[in-house]
Amino acid sequence: MDAVPDEQAPESQPPGAARADAHPPMPRDKRGWQVAPAPDGRGMPEQAPTGPPAHRRPGFLWFVLILIAVNWLSLLLYQPTSSQPRITVPFKPFFLQQVQSGKVKSISTKGDTIQGTLKAKVRYPAHDKKATPTTLFATEVPTFWNDNQLAALLKEQNVNINAKSTSESKSVLAELLLGFGPTLLIVGLFVLIARRAAKAGGGMGALGNFGRSQARQVDPEKIRVTFADVAGIDESKAELSEIVDFLRDPERYGRLGGRMPHGVLLSGAPGTGKTLLARAVAGEAHAAFFSISASEFIEAIVGVGASRVRDLFAKAKEAAPAIVFIDELDAIGRSRQGSVSVTGANDEREQTLDQILTEMDGFESSEAVVVLAATNRPDVLDSALLRPGRFDRRVAVQAPDRKGRKEILEVHTRSIPLADSVDLDAVAASTPGMVGADLANLANESALLAARRGHEKVEMGDVTDSLEKIMLGSPRGILLSPADRERTAFHESGHALVGMLTRGADPVRKVSIIPRGMALGVTLSTPDSDRVSYSREDLETKIRVALGGRVAEEVVFGSITSGAESDIQQLTQIARQMVGRWGMSDAVGPIAVLPADGQGPLLPGLSETSQETQRLVDDEVRRLVDGAHSEVTRLLNEHRPQLENLAHALLQAETLDALDAYAAAGVPAHVEESTAVPEPALSDRSST
Repeated sequence: MDAVPDEQAPESQPPGAARADAHPPMPRDKRGWQVAPAPDGRGMPEQAPTGPPAHRRPGFLWFVLILIAVNWLSLLLYQPTSSQPRITVPFKPFFLQQVQSGKVKSISTKGDTIQGTLKAKVRYPAHDKKATPTTLFATEVPTFWNDNQLAALLKEQNVNINAKSTSESKSVLAELLLGFGPTLLIVGLFVLIARRAAKAGGGMGALGNFGRSQARQVDPEKIRVTFADVAGIDESKAELSEIVDFLRDPERYGRLGGRMPHGVLLSGAPGTGKTLLARAVAGEAHAAFFSISASEFIEAIVGVGASRVRDLFAKAKEAAPAIVFIDELDAIGRSRQGSVSVTGANDEREQTLDQILTEMDGFESSEAVVVLAATNRPDVLDSALLRPGRFDRRVAVQAPDRKGRKEILEVHTRSIPLADSVDLDAVAASTPGMVGADLANLANESALLAARRGHEKVEMGDVTDSLEKIMLGSPRGILLSPADRERTAFHESGHALVGMLTRGADPVRKVSIIPRGMALGVTLSTPDSDRVSYSREDLETKIRVALGGRVAEEVVFGSITSGAESDIQQLTQIARQMVGRWGMSDAVGPIAVLPADGQGPLLPGLSETSQETQRLVDDEVRRLVDGAHSEVTRLLNEHRPQLENLAHALLQAETLDALDAYAAAGVPAHVEESTAVPEPALSDRSST
């Protein structure tokens, strides 16, 4: 469930009403939360920096000024003393011609490099009028040139010859600047970064942020989500009320030597309201809220996850009373049994899990810090997490019942104008299995559809059409051929007629041959009340209803198509679970030979099975399906006229509601007329 702004507050005040009245009203978030900012950080205003920027601090400015001064002095020391430029000329013919004509005054050599002075200024190249006249030149002696001939020529022209050593040492300042200068600059840069990181609280210097927690912290003064914003899960709220009392008054529970649990595990299907429930606990207890996903602990660098865990718990203890909420705990808390690293060492996930276990063991009984964790898969968690002293309090957040679904719809439609025709109780009755997130989506889609249709208020037709769109998808604009349309009508009529004539089957609510999503047609059915368990007879009935479309094609057309793909998958899954998981086969007995949903064969709780047992399971599945196929074939042959009438009525109307479908088939109707569109049954004809 999601929180929705309560603009029309009830007269009865929640437990935290007195505390909430002490604070000014917070601006409402656009998404509907009664919190600004939201617990996940949405709406957090940007805070202005408390001090000058780092690059404007006096120490940093002095450091930059010193570097500029050193650079300026080095330029003054090593810049050329002469204002004339030194030109580079070719050895032959320019240099040799100048020597032979007696225009070279002196030269100095260093290896094969010659630098010299002419007796008169020249412009090189001679044809370039923009070249500056100069007496300084430089050239290179080719390695293949005869040095004796050059020496004789220079001696003949009385040219002064000077030589420089190739190993001539530089000045002390030059050695320091060129040798130690870059190293000193790098060391100074790291020292500066380390000091700035230390002032900011990063103990690892420039890498300090990697080890710091990424949890989003919400101040208790800014949390406005309470138990009044949570509906449909009253049992879970009642279990967490004790945690709220403990956070408000920790000393109360320690007077008699009691120790409150510091770890609470919220488990349930996605969308049932685990995250919202944790925020509501923080709002009721007026405690700081730290929210983080378990996957945010993991990084490529080994040890970072454990460092973040330490930092998170340290911050929570400083802000006590506080709540640490870890979402998707199974991302790091999966069972370590049988998981051996290739290198023989613990991986990053296991180190992070070990650090969480250590931190939870370190809680004192008087510390007002509670760790709330949420997961969809409590069965895969490591046993060390669930032992007493850690996550010893487990709260199952179940899908709401009919009454709870109505309360959730009332919460999510507070800000939506509803017409008098909208019956939320009927909508709640027609949505078994839906959780808070699904109902919130239904309310939102209904409002959007009503706006597109130009309605002033949301009407019942908008709700039912939105429910069909959510479950089945939008209608596709494809044109079926007459043959495909007729086959689809008989296929869906077979599903519907078997559901009408079979005792214990869910009542048929709607039959349609309008293509939606991947289905060319669909038959919708739902029970009159919520079901929490199914008997063997109920499951066998579901298999017969799923086979109704395939058998109808065989009876009427004498051939089969690929349209029953989804039906076959569903009935096969039901039959295999009856035999391998639920012990509904006399041949196999009450033995679990198949893994549960989402589990692999190597997880605990499932023993290895032999090939003979697997073959026995396959034989039992085949026996169940073959028996159901024979029964459905006999049933449709006996009621062939009713199948024909229902199919012809469907071809004319394309969509039949419950009363029209039962009337066309000639079967007495036993469904409530006010019931809205239900969830789809195990029957639809798919397109390939």
